[in-house]
Amino acid sequence: MQKAMLSVAQMDTRAVVAIIGGGFTGAAVAYHLGRADGLSARVIVWEPRDKIGMGVAYETRDPVHRINVPAAKMSLDPSEPESFIQWIAEMDAIAGDGNVAWPDGSIYPRRRVFGDYVHAQVSPLIKSGRIEHLRTRVTGVERTDGRWRIDGEDGCTIQADHVVIATSHPVPAAPKPLAAFLEGHPRFVADATRPGALNSVRRDDSVLVVGNGLTSADVIAGLVDAGHQGPIIAISRRGLRSRGHALRVQEPFGDFTTRPIRSVLLLSKRIREAIRDAAIFDLSWHAVIDAVRAQGRQIWSNLPVEERKRLVRHLRPFWDVHRFRVAPQVEASVNRAIGSGQLDVLAASVSAVCYNGTKIRTVLRLAHQRGTVIRDFDAVVVTTGPAHGSIIESQPYLSGLAAQGLIDADPARLGIACDDHARATCTTGAAIPGLYVAGPLARGTFGELMGLPQVSEHATLVASEVMQAITAARKGAGRAQRGATH
Repeated sequence: MQKAMLSVAQMDTRAVVAIIGGGFTGAAVAYHLGRADGLSARVIVWEPRDKIGMGVAYETRDPVHRINVPAAKMSLDPSEPESFIQWIAEMDAIAGDGNVAWPDGSIYPRRRVFGDYVHAQVSPLIKSGRIEHLRTRVTGVERTDGRWRIDGEDGCTIQADHVVIATSHPVPAAPKPLAAFLEGHPRFVADATRPGALNSVRRDDSVLVVGNGLTSADVIAGLVDAGHQGPIIAISRRGLRSRGHALRVQEPFGDFTTRPIRSVLLLSKRIREAIRDAAIFDLSWHAVIDAVRAQGRQIWSNLPVEERKRLVRHLRPFWDVHRFRVAPQVEASVNRAIGSGQLDVLAASVSAVCYNGTKIRTVLRLAHQRGTVIRDFDAVVVTTGPAHGSIIESQPYLSGLAAQGLIDADPARLGIACDDHARATCTTGAAIPGLYVAGPLARGTFGELMGLPQVSEHATLVASEVMQAITAARKGAGRAQRGATH
């Protein structure tokens, strides 16, 4: 009778894995766990969106937003590199997109297509019960009696054995003069990644775009392709903007690990030397940067902590504009705007802001001590990229874990500190059993973890670590049970 009264939860002896975040990273970890043969685990993904696998990047419906690497290089599973391309063919997913192909044969589908592909791979596992989707936000995570209590915004609570932090990037941090003065202004767009963020910008508005990376290129192309007529000025402190792809396919060129590099100065010297050597073989800088990216984890691990910090402070802007390349279609739109005189790119920063009638008057400090200029705008759009240094403060559950001393920012302030097994490390540097960091937030340990191929590989590693921990725990419990019976 007592046995019959046990709840399903009490009878379920499977390990519980909670994945917080159902964008690409969380979906990829869940996918590998859900497909694992013989794994006795409940895999629960906490994601408030209706679909797992979309996230901020891939839920966009803006036709201008495209993946920024060729589709052939993107896949949910690194062991199945042609999966996305095959799915596109099977589903005829790019039908009607006359601008998808580029002269070198590469295709750059709209980002929503990739999100649909990821969700399509995960959906059968959800339907079969191998993955559970909780459509709510996590508000708190607490360590209790060797397990994790996870509280949701809707009031639900789950006890988990393993937690994977796969939360989204934090929103951009607007420059303080803008954020303080323009808060509440109808045409101050503090986060350009929000759906419909540019709807308030009128056709003839003069627009200031703060930032010159991939998001900036998307914003400018989105405005121009929608028929925007007003002038646009894009600023960044160095005046750098994201570069485009090579004109032809090239293999990576350069070796940066056989002779370990211990300083940022030597790294930059070796990269410049490799670019000169590559030119002898008619290869562009793209091939060298691709080699640095491919060897990124080893390069990063060879650098002392202080050199990693120095790299982030001094080289990161140059790395970002060469590493994260603009989709050719987007690059073409931006170049047209520059060629027509509609777009001007300045090396400058905002030093002050006020109103001039209905206009937003800004004082722009030009780089290299070239003084200041005053410009009036109708709209200001912030595209400075995620504020990774404030990731812990961006989510209540992360702030709670930090208050418990269970997580800390990594020394380079790129994300959350973790060890080589992707286990979060606390303020003393000790690894926390059962708590993992997946995807870009683990960059402080793993280095190059922003491009999708690297994130996919890291998700595979995290899933493997979780599976090994589950197996080890079961073996330990089995030995303890056998010992108790003897």
